[in-house]
Amino acid sequence: MQPLLRGRPKRLAILDYGLFQVHANGRIIGICGYLLETTAGERVLIDTGFPAKYAEDADAATAEDGLGHFGRVLSLAPGNLAPAQLALLGIAATDIDLMIQSHTHIDHVGFMDGFPGVPILIAEAERALPRPLYWSGKQAMEWPDRDYRQVTRDVTLGPGFEVLLVPGHAPGQLAFLIDLPQTGPVLLTSDAISRAAEIEEKFAGSWNEELAIYHGARLMDLAAARGAKVIFGHSPEQWPQLRKAPDWYD
Repeated sequence: MQPLLRGRPKRLAILDYGLFQVHANGRIIGICGYLLETTAGERVLIDTGFPAKYAEDADAATAEDGLGHFGRVLSLAPGNLAPAQLALLGIAATDIDLMIQSHTHIDHVGFMDGFPGVPILIAEAERALPRPLYWSGKQAMEWPDRDYRQVTRDVTLGPGFEVLLVPGHAPGQLAFLIDLPQTGPVLLTSDAISRAAEIEEKFAGSWNEELAIYHGARLMDLAAARGAKVIFGHSPEQWPQLRKAPDWYD
């Protein structure tokens, strides 16, 4: 794959898509996405949170999607939807140059169809599914009609921006290593490692636990080798400490 970006990472914003509680253990997790801006003015959106219906009526949406046996939305207002989070940064849907789907579970794909004309970078293994993973309910989500840039291995999107193919949590799970001018290297594990304790728990319940263990170790070794700040996908301990939009990491 040819590099898709011209500029280097300039700054990174964490998008707050709300809070969710997992029934099995009571764990309260933040739902996040990311907006990366490059030195060439390019804007890259990684993941888009829950669908809008969860901000309108979370209970009805949960019942419709069959999500209730897994957990419940604790906090998800209109201000936690992708367009509103981008607006905190002064960014509109038309300003996005590239969307990336780390994988296609329900808390990551809510606005995948909300950016017409924007190409979507996604793992080939994920895009090959008949539909996005979404959830187990009746309301299966269809693939939006977009230009899909499909990843089959680790790739460099541009200077200082690496996309890592790390299946385990999902068939086409992606993680990201970016090099910011002041913060330095940052590893966004997404759900490849949802929280630090998942490593000791051997990634129990993953789509493929063996692959999840392998790639979890690979990511942590890479972070250590690069001296990278690690931002986990759904860490209850880390989430309250992270700066979120409209603030930036630069």
